[in-house]
Amino acid sequence: MKSNTSEIIVFTLYLIFMISIGIYFFIKNKSGGDKTYFLGGRKMGAWVSALSAGASDMSAWVLMGLPASVYALGMGQAWIALGLALGYALSWIYEAPRLRTFSIECNDSITIPQYLTNRFLSKSMALQIICAIIFIFAYTIYAASSIKACGTLFNTVIGIDARIAMYGAAIIIISYTFLGGFSAVCWTDFFQGMLMLGALLIAPLFATFVLEAPAAAAALPENYWNPVASWQDIVSGLAWGLGYFGMPHIIIRFMAVESQASLKKSAKIGITWTTLILIFAVVVGIVGRTHLGFDENINKNSLVFITMVRAIFPGLISGILLSAILAAAMSTADSQLLSAASAFASDVYKPVIRKGNAGDREMLWGGRIIVLIIALAAVSIAANPNSGSIMSLVSNAWGVFGASFGPAILLSLFWKRLTFSGAVAGITAGAIVDIYWMLNLGSTGVYELFPGFVAGLILAVVVSVFSKEPEKEVLDLFDRALNSKK
Repeated sequence: MKSNTSEIIVFTLYLIFMISIGIYFFIKNKSGGDKTYFLGGRKMGAWVSALSAGASDMSAWVLMGLPASVYALGMGQAWIALGLALGYALSWIYEAPRLRTFSIECNDSITIPQYLTNRFLSKSMALQIICAIIFIFAYTIYAASSIKACGTLFNTVIGIDARIAMYGAAIIIISYTFLGGFSAVCWTDFFQGMLMLGALLIAPLFATFVLEAPAAAAALPENYWNPVASWQDIVSGLAWGLGYFGMPHIIIRFMAVESQASLKKSAKIGITWTTLILIFAVVVGIVGRTHLGFDENINKNSLVFITMVRAIFPGLISGILLSAILAAAMSTADSQLLSAASAFASDVYKPVIRKGNAGDREMLWGGRIIVLIIALAAVSIAANPNSGSIMSLVSNAWGVFGASFGPAILLSLFWKRLTFSGAVAGITAGAIVDIYWMLNLGSTGVYELFPGFVAGLILAVVVSVFSKEPEKEVLDLFDRALNSKK
């Protein structure tokens, strides 16, 4: 197995840089409270917010999982990219402005469960606890995909045991998330987002002109170039876009932007960045298949991007480009860990376990401990050889989040009549239907997010219609948020 000293040096310097950012914000925000740690004090600028939202979304699956799917199965998988591009654009244009304003009006909420509870002026902890449980479950699986990608990268490039690499990557991610909180996560995401875009732009362009296609590459499957080979590909691919409306670690960036003016600028930057990332991820898969031919090892381990880069560039350049996989994995894992920790600390530990008596310092350390626990659980899943591929882990977690939170959040922002019980019913139904479909009806070829989202939307509306109308104070809060200029 080829190992290059230059690549190892680049990886090492990159990881040191990430930890340094965490140390910097730990020192800078030492006197800050939980709002600073979990939401950066709502002071994120346009560029940082946009690239952080994008990078926290586009984990290693966009460099490994999605290209591998296109590489193996063809253009039918491009519907995933189209669905994600549309969903991302719509979430920035329509959801982001209202969510930022509503979260401020709803008692300056800093987490999604907290926002949903405050939106109905409810004293019940039911919704916050249900949300926190879903958070911890789904984020552990999601973080496992990122850590698994790190293990695959180091095993392929350096030759070290994949499990050891996974634990090493987890330590790095935990370090800067543990120390610097939301600010460190956003700034590391900013640099990592730039690196990811550069790598995806450069690799397929050079491969097209440098690599000589083997004869085997001409023997493509009959429907490889057909984007409409099955209706399931279209429905499932587009359904991925629904996930954006309920993805906590992404939409929390909407809440953290410093102003509505910055939000508009962030939307333009974020939509452009994500669209380019998705287009070139598909291109990597196509160029990999046509210029490398089909290789079962590349397919099984999602190595098309890694193989392409190492076949073209010398060690120093390949090390920089392959660091994009580290960037993608870390930029998502850190956001997931922080979101899960904030949900548990703010929505379960403080109001339920400590009965509102936890101070800022206790909250900070409680969140940091949860970061550690979830990361260890994620590593144990990633290290399990039966845990599934990077893409399958991502799709499972993405589906749960989108189906459970998407309908409730959208309705809370756009439908005045939504009730607290309707939101609880929608979140619960979406999660249950999504998981049931994944476990028992996956053979239909329809991505579980679609039926889960529809079920959550229907239950939220039906329960709200048959529930007592919200109190006047709740209706006034909706109107006040709708007309707010904050």
